[in-house]
Amino acid sequence: MEKTDELKLIEQVKQGDLLAFRLLVDKYKTMAFHISVQIVRNVEDAEEIAQDAFLKAYESINRFKGESKFSTWFYRIVFNLAVSKTRKKKIETSNIDETEISDFEIASAYEEFTSLEKEERSQQLMEAVEKLKEDDSLIITLFYLDENSIEEISAITDLSISNVKIKLHRARKKLFQILSENKMIEK
Repeated sequence: MEKTDELKLIEQVKQGDLLAFRLLVDKYKTMAFHISVQIVRNVEDAEEIAQDAFLKAYESINRFKGESKFSTWFYRIVFNLAVSKTRKKKIETSNIDETEISDFEIASAYEEFTSLEKEERSQQLMEAVEKLKEDDSLIITLFYLDENSIEEISAITDLSISNVKIKLHRARKKLFQILSENKMIEK
């Protein structure tokens, strides 16, 4: 769906067209669930959050001004609801990884990983992403699966652009380590 088509749908939703809203739900439901589950790590809670996010988006659609992409605006709602759900949890902290991984190692691992069949690669990658901490898997999901820019991820997560870049870099390193440990790629 092109941006102009999406903007027309949004205008229809603002006029009360439920069918237009259903089309938006169909387009964004998978990623809303993925974002939620990456944060709350519970399927039932993630489903509830995604549903609540769509309800909140529908109720707030008149506040969407089109200054950003609809997906950025909507994923921000999903993100905020998921974070609110997990606020009671203790925030887990960790030290910066001291493991040095050379560019050559990353490049050779990437080549080996891309030589796998596409389905096998996708399955292994999803399993590895699930082993990451919530914030790392969210950043990876938003950047690679939904193809959001660093700036869009910053808007969704309310992190600074430099913080998103750092977290993305660290998440890539951790993902590399998980894939290496599982012998999905050789160091």
